[in-house]
Amino acid sequence: MFDKLTAIEQQYEALTARLGTAELQSDPSDYRKQAKALSEIEPLVERFREYKAVAQSIAQTEELASAGDADMRELAREELKSLVVRRDALLSEIKILLVPKDPNDQKNVILEIRAGAGGDEAALFAAELFRMYSKYAERQGWRIEVLSSNETGVGGLKEVIATIEGRGVYSKLKYESGVHRVQRVPATEAQGRVHTSTATVAVLPEAEEVDVQINEKDLRIDTFCSSGPGGQSVNTTYSAVRLTHIPTGVVVSQQDEKSQIKNRAKAMKVLRARLYDMEQQKQQDAIAKDRRTQVGTGDRAEKIRTYHFKDNRITDHRANYTTHRLVEVLNGDLAELFDNVHTYYQTEKLKDVTAVS
Repeated sequence: MFDKLTAIEQQYEALTARLGTAELQSDPSDYRKQAKALSEIEPLVERFREYKAVAQSIAQTEELASAGDADMRELAREELKSLVVRRDALLSEIKILLVPKDPNDQKNVILEIRAGAGGDEAALFAAELFRMYSKYAERQGWRIEVLSSNETGVGGLKEVIATIEGRGVYSKLKYESGVHRVQRVPATEAQGRVHTSTATVAVLPEAEEVDVQINEKDLRIDTFCSSGPGGQSVNTTYSAVRLTHIPTGVVVSQQDEKSQIKNRAKAMKVLRARLYDMEQQKQQDAIAKDRRTQVGTGDRAEKIRTYHFKDNRITDHRANYTTHRLVEVLNGDLAELFDNVHTYYQTEKLKDVTAVS
C-alpha cells in the first residue's frame, strides 16, 4: 500500500510541476483535464504526507519516552498516545481514499420498477416503491420524469420506467437494484393473513452516446398504435415505438408521447442505459469473479430488503440493518437507510484495499 501511496505522491508532484508550465496553460482543455486529475488525488496525498509526519513524530517521541528524566518520559508517553490515535485515524482515512471511485457516481439514472410475484398486491407495492423514490428525489432537489408506465385498475404499477436527473444521483441510488419484498395483509384479505409479494428495482446509470455506440443496422424498429389500460385505443397513428437490439435481444417499447420521434428518443435513452449496464456487469463479473464482494453488487435476482408492515419494520439483508421507521422511509426519508447500506459496501471495499496492502 505504501509503495502505491509513494507512486501517487510522485504523480501529484509531476502534475503540480506541469500545471505551472506555459505550454499547458496555453491549452485550456488539457489544463482543465490535468487540474482535475490533480484535485482527485490531492486529498489522498495530503493525508499521506501528514501520516508520514506523524509517524516521524512517533519515532522521535518514543526515543524521548525511553530516555531523559521521569517528568520528560511521562510527557513523552502522554504525547505518544495522542500521536498513535492520530496516526491510526489517518491510516483509516487513507484506506477509504484508496478505494477506487465509481466513474458512474455523478451520472443521472434510469429507474425501472416492476411488479413481481403477488398479482395486484405486487403492483401496489411497486407503485409505493416508485412513490418512495420520487419523494426522496424531491428532497434531494432532483428532477424525475416518467418515460413509460403500465398501470393496473386498482392503482398499482405493473411497470414504470423513469429518468432521475441531479447531482450524484447514481451514487445515492446504485445499491437499490434487486428484489424488494413486502409482507402485509392486503385490503382484500378477509382472513387477515399476511401475504408476501415482491417488486424488482433496477437502477441504471444513464449512458451518453460516447459511452455506448449503437449501430443502426443492429436495430429493428417497429411502430404501432399506442394503447392505454385495458387495451383501448389511445390514438390511431403509429406513434408508439419498439426497438430491438438484435445482437443482445434487448427490447424497449415507448408509447407515452404522441410523437413517434419523441417516443423513439426516449426508447433510445433506455436502450443505451440497458446496454451500458450489461457491459458494466460483464466487467464487474470478470473483475470480481473470485471475490466475496461480488455478492450483492448487482445480482438483481436476490432479495435485498423486506418491508414488514405489521411490525412497522424494514430490514436490509445485505447490511443486516433493521429500522422500525417504515412509514417514514416509504415517505422518502431514506437517508439513514442509505447511510447504513453504503457503509456496508464501503467496508467490503476496504477489505479489498487491506488485502492488497
